Amino acid sequence: MATHYSKPYFPLAGIAEDAFSKEDEATATCFCGAVQLTFVPSKVVTTFVCNCSDCHKVTASMFASNFTVNDEDLKWLRGKENLKVYSQAKTPISGKAMTNYFCSTCGTLMNRVGTAYPGQNFLRIGTVDDFSLHETVLRPQNEVFMKYKNNWVPSLSHVEGIKQYQGFFE
Repeated sequence: MATHYSKPYFPLAGIAEDAFSKEDEATATCFCGAVQLTFVPSKVVTTFVCNCSDCHKVTASMFASNFTVNDEDLKWLRGKENLKVYSQAKTPISGKAMTNYFCSTCGTLMNRVGTAYPGQNFLRIGTVDDFSLHETVLRPQNEVFMKYKNNWVPSLSHVEGIKQYQGFFE
């Protein structure tokens, strides 16, 4: 059965009460509401589900649902000073540092920045406040690191138009 959300659709998820979604700007907020950013939905570079071992660990799950925006299409509304930063280069496949930005209050991973991907931010689809965007603009277009996907996690091969890669878009 298809999900029918009014647009925008803001479920009771997290504590922030000032989320918004417009044609040219939408919010992403941590669970406690201390950190909030905006991005331009029409300028999302790509969307993807990642099965890599780093995403397993950093999300405490078996995959991460991500979207990429360019630096100029992301703006911090509040809480940037509330972010804790963790960066390392040992485990990313690129061998270059990935820096993670977590809300220091609730622990939500807001974004990742990689030296291998200058000018871009990787954000988590689940932080986006308007859940109708999850069904439209942020619907995954790609599934990456299939070689690390656990067998009991279904692939997205049934999703029309999805591209699958053994590595990161390779």
